[in-house]
Amino acid sequence: MNPWKIFLFFISVLLILLLVTLISKPVILDGMRSEDGFRAGKMIIKYPTIESFSESGKPEDNTKADSVITLIGANVPDKDIAPVVPDFTNIDTAAIERISYPAGSGNFPKSLRELLESGSCRILHYGDSQIEGDRISGFLRNRLQGIYGGSGPGFIPIRQVYEHMSAEVIASDNWLRFAAFDPTQRKVSDKNYGLYASLSRFTAHDHYAMDSARYDSLGISKASIVIRPSKKSYPGLRRFNRIGLHYGNSGYPVKVTVKSGEQQISESSLIADKAYHCFEIRTENTPDEITIELEGKVSPDFYGLTLDGSGVLLDNIAMRGGSGTIFSTLNSESFKAMSRRLNPKIVIFQYGGNTIPYMKDSLGISNYSRFLAGNIKWVKRQIPDAMILFIGPSDMSTVINGEMVTYPLLPYLDEKLKQTCNENGWAYWSMFNAMGGENSMPHWVNQGLAANDYTHFSPKGTRIISELFFTALYLDLKK
Repeated sequence: MNPWKIFLFFISVLLILLLVTLISKPVILDGMRSEDGFRAGKMIIKYPTIESFSESGKPEDNTKADSVITLIGANVPDKDIAPVVPDFTNIDTAAIERISYPAGSGNFPKSLRELLESGSCRILHYGDSQIEGDRISGFLRNRLQGIYGGSGPGFIPIRQVYEHMSAEVIASDNWLRFAAFDPTQRKVSDKNYGLYASLSRFTAHDHYAMDSARYDSLGISKASIVIRPSKKSYPGLRRFNRIGLHYGNSGYPVKVTVKSGEQQISESSLIADKAYHCFEIRTENTPDEITIELEGKVSPDFYGLTLDGSGVLLDNIAMRGGSGTIFSTLNSESFKAMSRRLNPKIVIFQYGGNTIPYMKDSLGISNYSRFLAGNIKWVKRQIPDAMILFIGPSDMSTVINGEMVTYPLLPYLDEKLKQTCNENGWAYWSMFNAMGGENSMPHWVNQGLAANDYTHFSPKGTRIISELFFTALYLDLKK
């Protein structure tokens, strides 16, 4: 064959391949993943775009993430060491992602500091699975209690779906859990989930449909809750002398017996008027073990336990899979009644990550931000004097052309949430920027600071991101 013809053939093939490269484009797949190429029905024919072919679209290494980790990592205290006032002399505080405060709202940090120094300040920390097991909450609680005074782990669910590190609560096997944020469950008919958006019962009977004949046919059910200080938590969290058992919808007799070890210390009955109440146990010192035994035919709704000392108290309220949009579906009466009893003064919301894999465009981000703001306003109406602080989502990675990169709409969500908070008089902290911004998560994973799901932090990473938030907060509180 003529060499020129062979040469022209190869040139023609290369030109055709180049032309196909020019018209190839990213194809969006489920979960905001994308692959370069063409869609043919349900199939994807992979083919590089001109950007990926020239590697101009290849994500750059995030050097900021490394500097952030190095900056703060050495200052994270060991959990067994009592917290002290931070020393910022060896930290470049200019590199810390600061909290954004709303314009025209007065001195927001000063008001926060006054609440923390008041001698009694309960903080609610609502969030998604990023705070499960008292992650982030426990670190922040330990820091704030160490500086401003306080003890105790706060809220603990009775029936737990994950290990809670801050206290050891062992419920008998017959306890059932119902959560307003669990999409697999039918919602309880009166939507009375209380301040913590979940409840537990020790009988399966539906007391809403109970009549006297059915009640008389039931046998007595017994349940127990054993409470001990956790050996895995920070020392300050192991001290508490007020145990609150929060309940409502108690319309039938229920006997409650309290034991310290093997010794019975009280026996009484829950109030059967269906309203919200708190059965409180006070002890002189932290008990080694408290057992609460309950007997009755029909269980009330138990909204959880609070294990409190005094001073700063912080409740961890983790909602696996949650996006912060269930609050307005709750019964305001029980929510408000619990808030009056517990008197929270600061509410921290931490949501956004669970929505990102399902967002397809900026309109979806705007709609979510507006819906979320409506839910926060609902909480604010129930707790009108509470100050609001929002923690945005972390960086999260998805696969695009074989590379782990930031979800395309995540930076816009972060900015939109910040804007929404500013417009409504709430403080905002960008966890996304604090980590190092776009494409920082792969670096955290490589350093063993985040899990291989490229979403959740490892225990060490949790301590670092928590210290970054606390540092940003305390830099403003100490002014």
